[in-house]
Order: sequence, then C-alpha cells, then structure tokens
Amino acid sequence: MRPAVDVNGVRYRWPARPVAVVCIDGGDPAYLRQCLDQGAIPNIARFMQQGFSVVADGTVPSFTCPNNMSIITGTPASKHGISGNFYLDTGTGRAVVMTGPELLRGDTILARFGEAGAKVASITAKDKLRKQLGKNLDVARGNVSFSSEFASRCTLRENGIENVLDLVGMPQPGMYSMELSLLVLEAGIRLLERDRPHLLYLSLTDWVQHKYAPHEPEAMRFYRELDARVGRLAELGAIVALTADHGMNDKSNAAGKPNVIWLQDILDARFGKGDTRVICPITDAFVAHHGALGGFVRVWCRGKATPRQVIDAIRGIEGLESVLDRETACRVHDLPPDREGDVVVISTAEVCVGAAEADHDLSGLEGHRLRTHGGVSESKVPFILSVPLNDQYRLKAGAATLKSYQIFDFALNGTVA
Repeated sequence: MRPAVDVNGVRYRWPARPVAVVCIDGGDPAYLRQCLDQGAIPNIARFMQQGFSVVADGTVPSFTCPNNMSIITGTPASKHGISGNFYLDTGTGRAVVMTGPELLRGDTILARFGEAGAKVASITAKDKLRKQLGKNLDVARGNVSFSSEFASRCTLRENGIENVLDLVGMPQPGMYSMELSLLVLEAGIRLLERDRPHLLYLSLTDWVQHKYAPHEPEAMRFYRELDARVGRLAELGAIVALTADHGMNDKSNAAGKPNVIWLQDILDARFGKGDTRVICPITDAFVAHHGALGGFVRVWCRGKATPRQVIDAIRGIEGLESVLDRETACRVHDLPPDREGDVVVISTAEVCVGAAEADHDLSGLEGHRLRTHGGVSESKVPFILSVPLNDQYRLKAGAATLKSYQIFDFALNGTVA
C-alpha cells in the first residue's frame, strides 16, 4: 500500500480499489425520491441500502463551478476561491468567467494523487470546467482530462486520450442533451475496464433537470440510464460515490412565466443608472435553459449608494430570502471576501433574481417553465456511497451535517474497502 496523500490539510488514504466520484449536475434529492418510489433506480437503491446515504449541504451559491471546485479540492469556496460561474473583477471593472485554472486556489485531489503516481481520470460534460478540474494534472503520465462537449477533438497531448467517440461507441452529443452526460459515464466505464485508474471524477450536466421536473418521463429516463451506468462502475469493482453540485427548483408563476425580481431595474430606479452593478454569477456560455436567472446575485456599489442603503432599499421585497453585506455573506456561506460583492441577494425557492430585464434573453425558455438554482433552497444534495462506512466515519457522519466537498474524504478514508 502506498503512503497517504495530503491535500489542502486533509490526509487521503491510497485507494485499495478504484474510486469513482460522480457529480450529478442539478441532482436534486427530489429526483432520487421520485425514482425510488417508482423502482426506477435499483443500483442506486442498493447503494443507499447497503452502503451509505444522507442529504448533504453543498456550497452556496449553489452553482456548477463553486461546487465542482469544492468537491475536487475538498474545501469550501473561502479556500479555493471559486465563488460563482461569473464575477466582477473590481480591478478592471469587467465581469469575468471564473473558469480559469489560475483563479483556483490550492491543490486538487486529482492532481496531488497524480503527482504521487496514481492514475487519474477527470471527465466533465461541459468544457468550461475541464481546465480547473485538470489543474496541474499531468496527462503525459497516463492521466486523462477531457470534456464530452469536445470529445471528438481530444488529443493525447492535451487530454491524455484520443479517439474517445470510438472508445465509447457514441456520436458526438449536442450541448443540450442527456447524451452529453451519458458519454461522461460511458467513458468512465471504458477507462475503468481498460486502464483501471485509481481515481475517476465524472461531472455531468444539468440540462435534464433544468428542462424536466422529477415526475416527467424524460427525467425518469435519464435517471434509469444513469443508474445502469453507475451500477456498471460498481460491477467493475469501483467504490462509487454520488453527489451533486446543486439542486433545482421551479421558479415560474401560475401562468408559467419566470417569477423574476429584476434587481438592476429596481436599483436603477432608486439610485440612478450606473450607481450600482448587479452580477448574476449563474451566467456562463450556455444560458438557453435558464436565461442567466438564478437564486443568488451580487451587487457592487459603483457610485454614491452605500451597501447599507442598498440593503435597506431592497430588504423586505417579497421573494427575497436574505440580503447580506459582504462580511456577513462570507461568514454565513464560507465565501472568499476578495471576490464577493458589496451586497449578496438570495431568493426564496420559488423566485429568481435577474439584473435588468432588457439584459436577459429568455427566448430559450419558451414552452417550458423556468427551473433553476443558486440559492440556499437549492443547496441540499445527495451524498451516497456504494459500500458501508467504517466505524470512525459512521461516527463522523452522525456528528454534523455533511458537506458535499467531503465526498472524496468519505470515499477514500471512510469506506470499508
């Protein structure tokens, strides 16, 4: 047995057998409950019965980038620094996507195990995550890092793998499809069969959950497909760990229209145009399924308005769960102060918050109710292991609510191998 690997203050045991951590993007526990009631996910049901299962707390804001980075560093956002998909660089005044590896602080569990000689595979649905997930992961040493979005373009030099579509026996999926996630899982299975990596991190996309509620047939079909593939990972001898980056809620009104608070318009009417800047950190390159609307936004004070005045002006608006100054938001939600807004605004489960109405393109939502995420109400996520916990970690699990970023700790250190 090789020595343990230290990453960001946690000592991780060398895996006695492969460990596959799957991040079900948008994997609200409601989907699992619905599928369990229908008997649609027998493999996951077995994991929950024979292994370990709780509902854990994810990182707030409950968006893709912060939570994936928490999971693969084993730390909260206050340490790794990725607090959204998008933020305002106060030095330049420009809004910047938070997907650059240079923005990620600390080490990833994947890279540190790779340095120690482990074979590691990181596969994500959307390429926006690939470089951060693969930060300092040397693909020249037999490691793999690629996205299903660009599976057809993979090279040995860039990704540590080529001919991915031939490997999985699938055509290149479209961006807005469940197949984008299924290719991630199929590739993990093939790599486990072929190369027997020590660690697999498989991160999916939430297109299905944005589009379909738990009771809808397409959601059920996706979870059946997911279940079959995680069952196959377990059959191949892997310890399978399932979690999610965030949940999902319907945020439409009775007429089926998005239930939105247009915060920039409200602040412009109160303080004047240009005095404040609202940033929606859910924003990324793929907004057709949510229109850049989520449950968490940041306000920067750029003129005469003070944070206290902004808070006083909007606190009490129906549909807002909390309106916090920077210091309070960072303390409550464990966020990095240097990347936080002057004011943090979080909506209730049935409401979302936008910037100015004119700045949001909602054409992609036509014909569908808005289902989205970002707030505290979407931060509950599954935390499932396919094998039982040892005595020490059973006690640890019972002592406090688990965080999703503890999933590697529990999978590597806490399981009965």
